[in-house]
Amino acid sequence: MPSQKITFALFFGNRGFFPASLIAEAREQLPRVLKALGHETLMLDAAATPHGAIESPRDGEVYAHFLRQNRGKFGGVILSLPNFGDETGAVSALKEAGVPILVQAYPDDLIKMSPALRRDSFCGKLSVMDVFCQYGLPFPVLKPHVVHPESPEFAANVDHFDRVCRVVGGMRECTVGAIGARTTPFKTVRIDELALQKHGVTVETVDLSSVIAQVRALPAGDKAVQDKVSMLRGFADWRNVPAAALENLARLAVVLDRLIEEMQLDALAIRCWAELQLELGVSPCVLLGALNDRGVGAACEVDLGNAVVLRALGLASGEPAALLDWNNNYGSDEDKCILFHCGPVPPSLMTGPGCVVDHAILGTTIGEGRSWGCNVGRIKPTPFTFGSMMTLDGRLKFFLGEGAITSDPIPQDFFGCAGVAQIDRLQDVLLYMGRTGHRHHVSITPGRHLAPAREAFERYLGYDVAVPQNG
Repeated sequence: MPSQKITFALFFGNRGFFPASLIAEAREQLPRVLKALGHETLMLDAAATPHGAIESPRDGEVYAHFLRQNRGKFGGVILSLPNFGDETGAVSALKEAGVPILVQAYPDDLIKMSPALRRDSFCGKLSVMDVFCQYGLPFPVLKPHVVHPESPEFAANVDHFDRVCRVVGGMRECTVGAIGARTTPFKTVRIDELALQKHGVTVETVDLSSVIAQVRALPAGDKAVQDKVSMLRGFADWRNVPAAALENLARLAVVLDRLIEEMQLDALAIRCWAELQLELGVSPCVLLGALNDRGVGAACEVDLGNAVVLRALGLASGEPAALLDWNNNYGSDEDKCILFHCGPVPPSLMTGPGCVVDHAILGTTIGEGRSWGCNVGRIKPTPFTFGSMMTLDGRLKFFLGEGAITSDPIPQDFFGCAGVAQIDRLQDVLLYMGRTGHRHHVSITPGRHLAPAREAFERYLGYDVAVPQNG
């Protein structure tokens, strides 16, 4: 799952009585630095305004027109202040930008403080942020207050801002597929579709009987099915799986791919038992792991809330995400637990190829040999960001946190794909879940990305966010 870096529109603020050389230097430096960090940029032509900068409301209108002409080509704006800048022109230019805005101010050099050389961007940034607050324009506030584009601190700020922009852009218009109805006992995953829609998340539904019919209707020897068989063989051990079960899983994968394409799904949640087992002899776990590896958030048990979280966390990290159960204590260690599921973990997050088996738990009720598709393995050690979501009174309510999958052992006979998670203040997280009614599922993605995810959720998307680890 490649991480797509955001293209930024660059804005340069100016106070007319400051030296123009400061603007010229920034117009050369900033796009060069951002290119080295992997970002494409858009800049107003240098002849469109004095020095290609914005120093008045009239210049701001020129820049606003530039953004309208390029709508859809950029995911964020970097507002650079080579000197104090003009806050009124900045508001005129950016009040309808529709994307996150990062305010970057150049630091002064203590040996260049004469009127001809000083910047005063330190003060100018405060003025811009003040007026942005007055106009209700959201923006990240990052440390340090002033930062040179060629510094490591600026690179870190850009990385944070890039993740914020990815989440905001990817979640404002998001389509999630509900493949089948919620299993009756699983009231834990009930969701308010209208609350989702208010926040730009559209739910499209597909009857599971239609999916099964499409699986059966695929012709024998279908090339797409045979290609999918080859793909599936490539990332797991299928040695004990009957050929008919592998064929049906490949057929199901082809049908899901077509639904994703036809309905333009960013994520999905599927009814994973017991019809697929009774009708096709398969469990979709391994297919969900493959979808997650491709960046399509795929949840089991029709957990639409965590399908949304999988999408959001994947955007924040630029890496796959996985849906797991808060499943077991780990001895007496209060900050460790076992996270587990039947096999929808992306192969890239596992210690090695999994082994596809019959579903040991469902087999006790529907019979052995009727639920092939669980991918047994272990989650590789990594720091991770976790989260979950539910709807309540028309609001989307998230909790977020960070932890690490450790190398602690799990018994060999432990079923499914699992890992030992170490989470500071885990008991507080569990208390919060219990008191607020959050479900037994949690989504995780590699890396520590709580800060940009939270900023995107709260500041731009209007979600309610709790971080139980903060108390």
